[in-house]
Amino acid sequence: MVNNKSAINLAKHPIAHGKSKHIETRVHFLRDQVTKGKLVLDHCNTEVQIADVMSKYVKIETFERLRSMMGIMNSANMN
Repeated sequence: MVNNKSAINLAKHPIAHGKSKHIETRVHFLRDQVTKGKLVLDHCNTEVQIADVMSKYVKIETFERLRSMMGIMNSANMN
């Protein structure tokens, strides 16, 4: 699951763009796997991207929802 539509489009449509000609080898490998049908990329909306809680500033409501999705409990609620 990827929340970057540009990355998905780049992997699904292997066209040589001026901005993408210096991509690392691992990206070319992933693109090849997508082309062969061995790997499927789907868009994952930011609202359900659990990793965002670890890497981005999010509102407290979003933080609490993502924390809950990870199965982490608030220590104040543990009795």
